[in-house]
Amino acid sequence: MTAPLTILGTGMAGIQLARQVRARDAARPITLITADSGDDYSKPMLSTGFAKGLPPSRLASRDALSLAEGLDAVVRTHTRVTSIDPLTKCLEIGAETLPYGELVLATGAAPVAPFAIPPALASRVFAINDLDDYRVFHAALARLARPARVAIIGSGLVGCEYANDLVAGGHGVTLIAPEPTPLARLLPETLGAALNDAFREAGIALETGRTLAALGEDGDQLALTLDDGRSLEADLVLVATGLSPRTALAEAAGLAVGPEGVHTDRYLATSQPGIHALGDVACVDGVNAMYVQPLQAGAKALAATLTGTPTPVAYGPWPILVKTPLLPVVALPPRQVPAHWRIDGEGRDWSARAEDENGRMIGFALTGACVRRKVELARVAPALLI
Repeated sequence: MTAPLTILGTGMAGIQLARQVRARDAARPITLITADSGDDYSKPMLSTGFAKGLPPSRLASRDALSLAEGLDAVVRTHTRVTSIDPLTKCLEIGAETLPYGELVLATGAAPVAPFAIPPALASRVFAINDLDDYRVFHAALARLARPARVAIIGSGLVGCEYANDLVAGGHGVTLIAPEPTPLARLLPETLGAALNDAFREAGIALETGRTLAALGEDGDQLALTLDDGRSLEADLVLVATGLSPRTALAEAAGLAVGPEGVHTDRYLATSQPGIHALGDVACVDGVNAMYVQPLQAGAKALAATLTGTPTPVAYGPWPILVKTPLLPVVALPPRQVPAHWRIDGEGRDWSARAEDENGRMIGFALTGACVRRKVELARVAPALLI
């Protein structure tokens, strides 16, 4: 009999893997364990819901019970694994001990706040990393019963997508970040300035080159003090300052981990036999790519491996499509610091090629009408993981 498979996490990685395994093996016992509600939903859609006025129920394609029935699997929700024992191949869930046959860590990544949140203000400071978080933030907006003033801390991909989504949904948005232009990790400054202009034209207030020095209350409002001494008011704060792989369980179990995630080989195997890692928590052969296409490739390869066909994962030159309709953005960030950027365009339509010291393209960034070049450039760009 095939060893039972236990998957920790019901995000895109965990559910995709379960589907792929079930498609290859109709009988294998599969258990998914999650600390949240276990709903099946598309995480990228979370940052498009406010513009469309979608309640949380509209974002879930099925609940945990329907997911379990569709997969012929056990789905344990609101269940937190407290430890992993690789020697006995058991999970500790509070006082319960649960054996596993093969284990996959698909625990994702957690938001990182760069400042302490006063307990008295915690009910008005949010991060959105899953559907349960969306529910909480959606409820907070609904309680105001009017357009909210939302301060977003961070102008990376998540911060920019929610800024675009919330302003399109009729809310007031202030974007606060230390970088001079939005999406600084994806776009050279010329292209970031074009996005900056599109945001300002739509009514988003940008406090670039600024950090949050203090967070407090001023009557019914949140008071945000910037590092230049100025104060801003907001109803709610959304923290979008990056994600950190959830590696605590793995580290406590003696697996090789680092800041970039649980270390795996190209077969997604960790340093402990019988344990694999997948998705945002996994650093595959030195690469942690926290977006959809690498996750899907990993799930497909790992499902083949777990069902008897060892398959190394490979990542192609897959660009990131940023959900900012105010100005379309596509980027394939280079893995190394470019020697220079070759930039062409005008207005808000820009094409930028990242090149190494030998003039070879190692990445690119596109805005506006130039995003149509994404397929052309991706064909000649280097793969992320060959």
